[in-house]
Parts: sequence; structure tokens; C-alpha cells
Amino acid sequence: MKTLLLLCLLLPCGLPAARAQLQAQSLEQVIARVKPAIVGIGSHQKTRTPAIQFIGTGFATGDGLSVLTCAHVIEKLLAANPGETIGILTGQGEVAQFRAATVQALDAEHDLALLRLSGTPLPALQLGDAAEVREGQAMAFTGFPLGTLLGLHHVTHRATVSALTPVVIPSANALRLDPKRLAQLQKAPYTVFQLDATAYPGSSGSPLFDPQTGLVYGIVNMVYVKGLKEAAVTVPSGITYAIPGRHMQALLLKNNALSSAPAAGAR
Repeated sequence: MKTLLLLCLLLPCGLPAARAQLQAQSLEQVIARVKPAIVGIGSHQKTRTPAIQFIGTGFATGDGLSVLTCAHVIEKLLAANPGETIGILTGQGEVAQFRAATVQALDAEHDLALLRLSGTPLPALQLGDAAEVREGQAMAFTGFPLGTLLGLHHVTHRATVSALTPVVIPSANALRLDPKRLAQLQKAPYTVFQLDATAYPGSSGSPLFDPQTGLVYGIVNMVYVKGLKEAAVTVPSGITYAIPGRHMQALLLKNNALSSAPAAGAR
């Protein structure tokens, strides 16, 4: 009993043992642990050379068969050749493997997509409470910037949450209003994470995670949000945006995909 009491004084009671252990890990350890859960998002077509291509990033969560990515990544794939099979790429470099997936749900408003795999589950990342995120908090995100140009090699960037900001800023000049901006203005604005970090096409769908625990608090969607907030910027600005995790949780809950699984690499 004395031992249990001491543990409760040192750690919040009820904190899962795996999470408590993860808090002491370095970024190097966390990267090695989360990489197997982070996948490329692309397509396969037998008559194409190369047969496998990918344009974005995603990550496994829930039971390891649910993969989250950005809606704009999936929409681009859906608009391509109907002979293509949408799916994910696992592994790394020349040993990458393609796994077909079905599009289970799209949430265009929050730029989220949910894919469903069959077969062997992947290591799954756990979602943290995005309401706890504060300005100045250190984060990291891992993905595949520039997609096939750099190949299936995980790249991790450090980031700082520089602001909690509305997803769209009203234009001062009506001439700058485009259809996408007008559509967003008709909806209630929601808050996104503005990051002091540079992301590139291909980084979309990367999990934004705590560098000490690996808990995911958001998903990088630089292309989608940047089109609303920085329509005139065509080169990397050092400002990246991420959708908070509560919208991912809502999508998973709506599609009965919140079943728990051990965190990737938890031990």
C-alpha cells in the first residue's frame, strides 16, 4: 500500500503505465517508435511505370487498421485514373510495400480522411487531448515531404506551436475572395495550430506529436489551410498549419474506429 501511495504522489493516479514510461523518452527514441505507424498515401496501377506512386502521408491509429490522412490527398487520388487502386505504402526506401485500402470516410470541412485496411494491423499511434495544447509548446511531425521526389524515407521536423488561430481570416478586399474562401466563411470558423516549421507537399497527413511521448495532437494539412490563409504565397514560408486532434477523434468515433490498441512500440 505504501508503494502504491508513493507512485500516486509521483505520477497522476490512473495514468497508463505505457504513457508514463513514454514521457521519459528522447526524441530519437520516439521517432524510432512512431515510424512504423506512419505510412505513405498513394496508388497502384499495373500498367504504370513506376506502378506505385504516393503523394501524401498518413498514420495508423485505433486498432491499427484505421489510417488517418488529409481529405485533399485522397480527393486528388480519387480524381486520378479510375484504374488506380488507392492504398498505403509501408516500410522504407526500396523495400516499400503497397497495401490496398478503402476510403471509409471524408471530412472535407476539416480536411480529414479515414482509410480502412484489412489483414495484419500496423502499430498504432495514440491521440492526445488537443485541448491541452498551448502556444509555445514543442512538437514534432514525421512524414514524406515532396513524396516520390525523395522516396519513402521518413523525415522528422521539430515545430513550435506559435499560435492557435482561426482556420480562415476574412479578406479585407472583396476582389481577393475565391470560391474556397467564400465557402469557408459561410461556416463557423474553428481553431487550428499554427506552427513555426516548414512543411512541403507530401507532408500533408503527417501526425503532429509530442516529442517526448509520441502522443498525436494534430495532423499537418499545410496545403489545405495555406490555400485559405496565405493564398498569395507560393513558396514555403516557414509557417505550417495542423488540424487539432479533436476533429480526428470525432471522425473515428462517428465511424466506430476508436477501439484501443497498444501504442506503437509501447512496452
